[in-house]
Amino acid sequence: MRKLIVSAFMSLDGVIQAPGGPTEDTSGEFRLGGWIVPYADEAIGQHVQSLLAQPFDLLLGRRTYDIFASHWPHVPADSKSRAIADVFNRVAKHVATHRPDDLDWQHSHALQGSLADAVRGLKQANGADLLTFGSGDMVRQLLAAGLIDELCLLIYPVMLGRGKRLFSDDALVSAFTLAHSTQTPGGVIITRYIRDGEVRTGAF
Repeated sequence: MRKLIVSAFMSLDGVIQAPGGPTEDTSGEFRLGGWIVPYADEAIGQHVQSLLAQPFDLLLGRRTYDIFASHWPHVPADSKSRAIADVFNRVAKHVATHRPDDLDWQHSHALQGSLADAVRGLKQANGADLLTFGSGDMVRQLLAAGLIDELCLLIYPVMLGRGKRLFSDDALVSAFTLAHSTQTPGGVIITRYIRDGEVRTGAF
């Protein structure tokens, strides 16, 4: 069965909205877009490269898809990010959308039926693992359905106070194992959590 891996840039207070630029997502009057940019360094670049080194298909919510589709197909040949662009342009993109007719980025496919059922079907099919970036609304639904196998969280040393958050109260109760953790020189904590069954409780 294919794994579903979610990668997210997250503030200390759980906000994931508009990490990469001021115009990414201003909904809710969010004015702090681009909050990860001052912390960009070689360690984060290496993490992203390692994440993309294994075969994968992209699974994206519609807003994140539109952000990606407006950028990655247009990266110049001499850009430092061209290698990432080539990977993203080549792989299959599975998109949660109510507007399936305007998925113009090559190799894009709209999910059919309910989100949970569609993702279950993808996971049961043969193929590479599924990799999700951003896509907060979709991720929250998949957490509630217990369909996410790994969380790769980059936790930034900022508190944003308001904005869209990764976790909500309806996430399926689950235990995770910390499989990897490292810190960048700028204080970003890079983590990888793997789902590990039920939550265990006790008493002192």
